[in-house]
Amino acid sequence: MRILVAFDKFKGSLTAARACRIATREIKRLHPDWTVESLPVTDGGDGFAALLTEAAGGTLNAAPVSGPLLERTNANVGLVTWSRLPAAARRLLAPRREPAADAAVALVELAEASGLALVPPEHRDCWRTTTYGTGQLIRAAAEWGARLIVLGVGGSATHDLGLGILNALGVGLRASDGSKIRPGSPNQWDRITRLDGDLFDAIPPIRIACDVENPLLGPAGAAAVFAPQKGLRPEDSDALEAATAAMADRLLQHFGGDISLLARPGAGAAGGTAFGLLATGRCERVSGIDLVAAWLDFEKRIGQADLVLTGEGRLDASSLSGKAPGTLARLALAAGKRVALFAGEVDPEFSCALGANQPACTSTAINPADLSLEAAIAATPKSLATAVAAWAERESG
Repeated sequence: MRILVAFDKFKGSLTAARACRIATREIKRLHPDWTVESLPVTDGGDGFAALLTEAAGGTLNAAPVSGPLLERTNANVGLVTWSRLPAAARRLLAPRREPAADAAVALVELAEASGLALVPPEHRDCWRTTTYGTGQLIRAAAEWGARLIVLGVGGSATHDLGLGILNALGVGLRASDGSKIRPGSPNQWDRITRLDGDLFDAIPPIRIACDVENPLLGPAGAAAVFAPQKGLRPEDSDALEAATAAMADRLLQHFGGDISLLARPGAGAAGGTAFGLLATGRCERVSGIDLVAAWLDFEKRIGQADLVLTGEGRLDASSLSGKAPGTLARLALAAGKRVALFAGEVDPEFSCALGANQPACTSTAINPADLSLEAAIAATPKSLATAVAAWAERESG
């Protein structure tokens, strides 16, 4: 039996790599004769830079940057060689002028410098958080010789429309008296009367890896959907929406962008970071999961396996829209392979949406439903090991 073990992270508990190690250990303990391939996966959030860098034989380079609340921190940039990327990944990135074979491609993960996990729950406040540190990472990548930037924008702590990134990359933010404002977090927007300048010429093309389809504004927009988990109080929702609309208008005027960008699917990703970068006219969006699937060669690995083991912290209907485990499951079933899914929680809608009511696909919630979130997170490593071992024992029969 040949098994592909390909887990994403269990948020707050297990990295994708550790989840894969736990599952692999239990399978090999019970079936030492089985061949197990371990493939930690990501969808553009936590782990994006490290996992894709390792897969392409690149290097991780640390840089001192500002965190979401301007605290000092260190974050990594992955550097890989263009010719080491699978052809399908190169086609998706499709720069207008293809880099030389030995050109460096930088993998930058917004969550590394501006991620929600960097801010303790009691300090989360999307009026104050900034993407400035992510801009510093992009600038460092350019200084290290990158000819293309691939930016994963999942897991952000911010709602600054990418103004922090733009500020770090050369766009000035000015008060009415001409003084400089930095870094452009929403609590400063009422003081910003104009923008000046553009991205530094040395900044290479940027590809935003993203699968969020939310527009910037409205009931499905960034403030309504994502800001509450970043510390927005319900009574402040209307104020943030209005401030977002005003700053978005200022960005479009400065860069000469089209108003249709406000409603473009994905513009609301990472607290409007996608909107701000797209407004410059020097950045383009690419499907994060399509890029990851091409980069890690999902189809080839699935084709070589008899069964695929995958999962993450929670599986629901959204897991089939740009999430790695849902994509793996769908591809595997289409290829006639068996699938075993594991998650802390499995929403019945996931099974229905996947069409998983079939012998070829099983889904297992590894934690009891009555556990508190805190207890479930703490129990996840042991619960995953127990659930995978039980599955492997059933396979013996």
